[in-house]
Amino acid sequence: MRKFWGVIKKIILWFFILSIGAVIVLRFVPVYFTPLMGIRMIEQIKAGEPVKCYHKWVPYNEISDHLKRAVIASEDQRFFQHKGFDRIEIEKAMKENKKRRRPRGASTISQQTAKNVFLWPKSSWIRKGLEAYFTVLIELFWPKERILEVYLNCMETGNGIYGAEAVANHHFNTTASKLTAAQSALIAATLPNPRRFSSKKPSPYVIKRQQEILQQMQYIQLPKKK
Repeated sequence: MRKFWGVIKKIILWFFILSIGAVIVLRFVPVYFTPLMGIRMIEQIKAGEPVKCYHKWVPYNEISDHLKRAVIASEDQRFFQHKGFDRIEIEKAMKENKKRRRPRGASTISQQTAKNVFLWPKSSWIRKGLEAYFTVLIELFWPKERILEVYLNCMETGNGIYGAEAVANHHFNTTASKLTAAQSALIAATLPNPRRFSSKKPSPYVIKRQQEILQQMQYIQLPKKK
């Protein structure tokens, strides 16, 4: 038993060392590939579909401020105020879920970034626990602008499409830096389910969400550029 617990302790110690090290490294290094991209590629192969993975990293300053505001307005309006977890939204979700058939989540951009970069999409208690752990780490070691930069570069935005630059290229024939407010709101409107909803061919629901997001964007303040 002593040997068993000794092995367990070593595994836990190395997990902490490697996870903290990875978070520190990715504070400075672009994220070119994520577990989600790999999982989607495997799903495509199993389904006999062509493998698609469109992704190009672009720096924070080369992403339209419209898209930054749109995503914050849609996903996490208190992003620059909280420390990774939005207690207000969590409490709202808990109250609403008592009456809803489908429970709604209250994941912040920080939590979604942790999941996209370090974990897998399928929900479970284990993943949620690890997601909380990595959320604490990235909030500790990354500035908010870095968290948003990584999220905007790694978010799933269509079938085999990831990040601001790829969706700008494939859906709007432009670049991430030139996305308009309307285009940005369309992209943000699809984020809850980008493989079901399309910013290239928006449904009436997506267009309705776009208008709501456009209204909210005017209240989102970004930090002043240094």
